[in-house]
Amino acid sequence: MQAILEMRNITKSFGGVKALDNVNFKVLSGEIHALVGENGAGKSTLMNVLSGVHPHGTYSGEIFYQGRNCTFRNIRDSEKMGIVIIHQELALIPYLSIGENIFIGNERAKSGVINWEKTHQDATKFLNKVGLKENPNVLIKDIGVGKQQLVEIAKALAKDVKLLILDEPTAALNEDDSNNLLNLLLELKKTGITSILISHKLHEVTKVADSITILRDGATIETIEVKGGEISEDRIIKGMVGRELVDRFPKRTPKIGRVYFEVKNWNVYDPQIEGRKVIKDVNIKVHKGEIVGISGLMGAGRTEFAMSVFGKAYGRQISGQIFKDGHLLTINNVQQAINNGLAYVTEDRKTAGLILIEDIKHNVSLSSLKKISKRGIINDDEESKAAINYRKKLNIKSSSIYHKIQNLSGGNQQKVVLAKWIFAAPDILILDEPTRGIDVGAKYEIYTIINQLADEGKAIIFISSELPEILGICDRIYVMNEGRIVGELAKEEASQESIMKCIMQSNRGRY
Repeated sequence: MQAILEMRNITKSFGGVKALDNVNFKVLSGEIHALVGENGAGKSTLMNVLSGVHPHGTYSGEIFYQGRNCTFRNIRDSEKMGIVIIHQELALIPYLSIGENIFIGNERAKSGVINWEKTHQDATKFLNKVGLKENPNVLIKDIGVGKQQLVEIAKALAKDVKLLILDEPTAALNEDDSNNLLNLLLELKKTGITSILISHKLHEVTKVADSITILRDGATIETIEVKGGEISEDRIIKGMVGRELVDRFPKRTPKIGRVYFEVKNWNVYDPQIEGRKVIKDVNIKVHKGEIVGISGLMGAGRTEFAMSVFGKAYGRQISGQIFKDGHLLTINNVQQAINNGLAYVTEDRKTAGLILIEDIKHNVSLSSLKKISKRGIINDDEESKAAINYRKKLNIKSSSIYHKIQNLSGGNQQKVVLAKWIFAAPDILILDEPTRGIDVGAKYEIYTIINQLADEGKAIIFISSELPEILGICDRIYVMNEGRIVGELAKEEASQESIMKCIMQSNRGRY
């Protein structure tokens, strides 16, 4: 098989910090090539160099594509050659239709007038290719994230894609949608389309990849040829982190105290759909020093529950009671939640958790400006001191506390979110998908931080879609399905099977 792509000696720096250091990367025509590494290893940067997001002249090295030396000045240049990148944050416009999104910048038009009939026909053709049976006139906002990913791939096919780059395509998808997408990649491979897959989900990598290239600290470590042989996740992890990661969850001996946090008879209605109850009579309790998991399938209501408890940040007609250390709390807004010692680490760090254009220093102090200010004036020295302390404590990899959040890797961004809330000194932490989209090494560091917080006596609620994670870190698990608690499992009796059994039995009970 011939190489469709060769990137030779690619070096790229940001403000004096080398993101890529002499990277070599070769992809064969018609293969699925996985690109893996820890957060900050340089995977997305390398693909941004390839696609022209970082234009020629801003890096050193050479790109050979289909045998030609290419100097892409922007993303349009690379797309003309059939290279299409799909970023983790989807580039779709919610209030335009599926058809309009597929042909943005590639309109079916003559003399500046769009041919809507041809738009509809061609969109249907590309949707069929990706197995999506939606009407092209449906708005993007009205379809789920899994279907939106398929629209992005249909959009790439409409640009006559030859090399498809997918950056964490399944990070926000449930298991079924993830499997559908991976199977689609295998189907596209049969038609001659080459794919580069960036993913932290190593079981997905081992399922579909023909070759796996590992980056570490901006350098190429190795390329593993799969060739039908079994490549273990542990083998990949060793290359990523430079050592054997024997246990993916740090050891901990729980010191569980008295019941410290309780939510009783909690009910929440949908803020947009009249009469639709989202959370139904939920009761949970958390002890001091305990990590309590909330598990469930996509749409079970876990995030809605967490946000509604955190100062009624979601929902309406909310009823029920919240107790802290036996005392009934009055919490009607986010500020009251913070004042009462609650913290909520959102699942969507980029939209709701951080200010991306600001630096580490300003983000760390966001939730507790009162602690570093007097009469409304922020003490700059105190703010810097707090940021320096948490940068060191949480091992946030950056040039300084003035490093812009948007230039940090996903794992380091997540650590800044945690730093922001730890600085607020909460008693109860609600962690919603705290390790989504980050690598095994960064996950381990975050688990260690969570364990330390539990050892300090914090009451922790841990929400995750990854069952191995829930089982690996939690002391007790609530199982949620369609807005209800349908099971409670002690650590000793919890397994993937017992969690799924709770969900399935609750489904049977209603029909």
